[in-house]
Amino acid sequence: MTNPNMPQQPWPAQPQPLYYPQPPKKRKVWPWVLGGFFACIVLLFGGCVALIGGAAHEVAKQEEKRTTAEPVGTTVRDGKFSFHVTRMDPPVASVGTNEFMKRDAQGEFVLVYVDVTNVGDKPQSYFGDNQKLIDDQGKVFSNDSMAAMNLNKDLMTDINPGNAVSVILAFDVPKGTAPAAVEFHDSAFSGGVRVAVE
Repeated sequence: MTNPNMPQQPWPAQPQPLYYPQPPKKRKVWPWVLGGFFACIVLLFGGCVALIGGAAHEVAKQEEKRTTAEPVGTTVRDGKFSFHVTRMDPPVASVGTNEFMKRDAQGEFVLVYVDVTNVGDKPQSYFGDNQKLIDDQGKVFSNDSMAAMNLNKDLMTDINPGNAVSVILAFDVPKGTAPAAVEFHDSAFSGGVRVAVE
């Protein structure tokens, strides 16, 4: 029992257990590093695929442009030159009148007359060796430089802007070959453009 005259005393404080706050859990860093690494690889791979895909598309467009022949009589352009076929002679067995320079064909020569104009803004060198003949089966024939020497003053000439030269291309082809187009180039490294000849 309690004595009413005695003041009440609180119970002695009970020791409370000490609670230390838990340290925050450390997040693991390596999954983030690994994830970032793989994300970089995926982005790099995707960028390469897009770049290669775009380049392949551009190459395909250039190849289609080069292998599609413009109609007969069309003036075509490649780089700094425009080309216009003025005529094509029937095949001949040899070219040249000089006994020492005369050139006999292995098959027969197809002679193509072309006007070449510099449409650029500075001089450009023209080389007949850059031009090709394509037959109706897709075979490609190069210009015969030795035969061309009998037909032209120069095998190579510089053409100033706005000027034009007329040249004769001589292609040594098997007898009976049916020419389909001429592929013109302003340089050995240009994309080229074709124009039909028949």
